[in-house]
Amino acid sequence: MKKLINAPEDVLADALVGVAAAHPELAVDHENRIIYRGTPTKAGKVALISGGGSGHEPLHGGFVGFGMLDAACAGEVFTSPTPDQMIEATKVADSGAGVLHIVKNYTGDVMNFEMAAELAEAETGVKVASVVVADDVAVEDSTWTAGRRGVGTTVLLEKIVGAAAEEGRDLAAITELATRVANTGRSMGMALTSCTVPSAGKPTFDLPDDMMEIGVGIHGEPGRHRVPLAPASSIAQQLVEPILADLDFTKGPVIALLNGMGGSPLLELYLMYGEVAKLLEKAGVTVARNLVGNYITSLDMAGCSVTLLQADDELLGLWDAPVNTSGLRWGI
Repeated sequence: MKKLINAPEDVLADALVGVAAAHPELAVDHENRIIYRGTPTKAGKVALISGGGSGHEPLHGGFVGFGMLDAACAGEVFTSPTPDQMIEATKVADSGAGVLHIVKNYTGDVMNFEMAAELAEAETGVKVASVVVADDVAVEDSTWTAGRRGVGTTVLLEKIVGAAAEEGRDLAAITELATRVANTGRSMGMALTSCTVPSAGKPTFDLPDDMMEIGVGIHGEPGRHRVPLAPASSIAQQLVEPILADLDFTKGPVIALLNGMGGSPLLELYLMYGEVAKLLEKAGVTVARNLVGNYITSLDMAGCSVTLLQADDELLGLWDAPVNTSGLRWGI
């Protein structure tokens, strides 16, 4: 294992020190491992909180800031944050307008966020709503989830709902919007290599040099099938076709995300997006906005995922609204 670390057991703590040094506009609670905006949530604004295991950066800590999240809880690598972390983030971020928990559909995340919401409401009376993202068309059930896994739509949701929160929409309206986005996004991923969790010291799974995993999860969960390595045009087809078969994306504009898993260069990601764009055009899908890069990763895994989200004028306006985070920034 070759990694830029001091010791496997200190990776998260050391990384948070680096986040604090690089981003003085953020406030890092090292004890509870929570990243907040540097200024408190303004009165009357719904606070947005998310979190999950580390190793998916910039998700979620990289999306804390104006136009997106108010706080992000960081678990150990590929391990859900604890309810105590989520309770603390909920109490600190709340400004009186309530809190929305944005949860990826993994059993530990769902259970811990549910427990945190109940306890925070009981302790302080804060109003907490939740949305669970379950957009991965690759599987219906896995060892990590009950139902589909939460992946790329999470990024798009945090941006869109974050813009709505900045407008001052109330908790009920924010929750309705978040649910709509969660229900109309679909994703599919693939891997050329495994990832290596620092504490394990070896690849999560074995993948021969001449094979690739189609439908892989962001923790290295098995995909739909393992197939021989193929040209990018064929890989794009194997990602796009299951998404289009699952939901009709031809009725209106679409936001498309071509996401890197962490170990593939941007050159290859843009090449892949070109192949995806050709397939979508041929299928009658109108891409109104796109995003290409590493936004929800799996440590050092080589590979990519495709996410499509049904949009309309309202969602496109919220997507275009200013955002200022370390992982996503425009209009500022």
